[in-house]
Amino acid sequence: MTKAIYQTAADVFDSWRDDLLTGEPPILYHIGDGELGRIEIGPKLVTLFGGPPGGGKTAFTMQAAVDALRLNDELRAVVCNIEMPAAVLLDRQLSRLSGIPAETIRYRRFDESHGERLDRGMATLETIADRLCFVRPPFDLANVAATADEFGGKLLLLDYIQRIPPPGQHGDRRGSVDATMNYLRQFADNGVAVVVVAAVARQKDRQGRSSYGGDSLTLASFRESSELEFGADDAFILAPDDDDAGMITLKHLKARHTEPRDIRLRFDRKLQSFGVDEPRPAAKQNGKLSASLAALWKQTKAADEGADE
Repeated sequence: MTKAIYQTAADVFDSWRDDLLTGEPPILYHIGDGELGRIEIGPKLVTLFGGPPGGGKTAFTMQAAVDALRLNDELRAVVCNIEMPAAVLLDRQLSRLSGIPAETIRYRRFDESHGERLDRGMATLETIADRLCFVRPPFDLANVAATADEFGGKLLLLDYIQRIPPPGQHGDRRGSVDATMNYLRQFADNGVAVVVVAAVARQKDRQGRSSYGGDSLTLASFRESSELEFGADDAFILAPDDDDAGMITLKHLKARHTEPRDIRLRFDRKLQSFGVDEPRPAAKQNGKLSASLAALWKQTKAADEGADE
């Protein structure tokens, strides 16, 4: 007979009450102002980001990691990116921080007009350089863990999870992703902030077509495993706007601790930079026109009343 393992509310009540009444909120690493400040990345949290190919997943999560380092002085971050070397990732961040087009930086086509912006971007990156490290091959979870332990990384960015295998044999890709996510959940429970990038699969749109369109992307879009969304505290998908290539909706599909709320973003591909799409203020009504319209309405109403007499 299986022995029951449980605890009563009374068993945990005193420690829970003490923790509650300390008034100390959970630690969160800020990654930006406004709506971006609502995204929860911090110790004991797994934050999942997905999106279609070329949709800006790497650009957004690297921006988040770099800005977290800029805004949190004691933070150290470990990036495991299986597609891009460190120099390319730094090129992109330099573009964002300097305002120099990524293509100009990639091909080193600088002239004297770039000097001040280049210096400013390089100086910003230099302030965080000793607190940011990049995993080198092998790109597996054992190396990620060893690197984080040695470097003292408190934020892990894995880009992307379907290509980072866990220890051992797991039969197929789905089993491998399940195991990786289980390990990452344990990393988080030990006080590490985990940011996970995941590929998504095409879904059927309203017309039944296979699409990466914003309306069709849901939690079911994450490839390989339901364990991804189950193990994550928050799950987001960067969904492109079908009518505006620069607009991205960061769809907040799961929120374990808060209320999910989508964020509208503007993606400047030239600079590999994301910003919140602020709603335009309503146009003020012209006072003279309003007065003219009111006067005309009075005249029309008076004429109508005269015709009825």
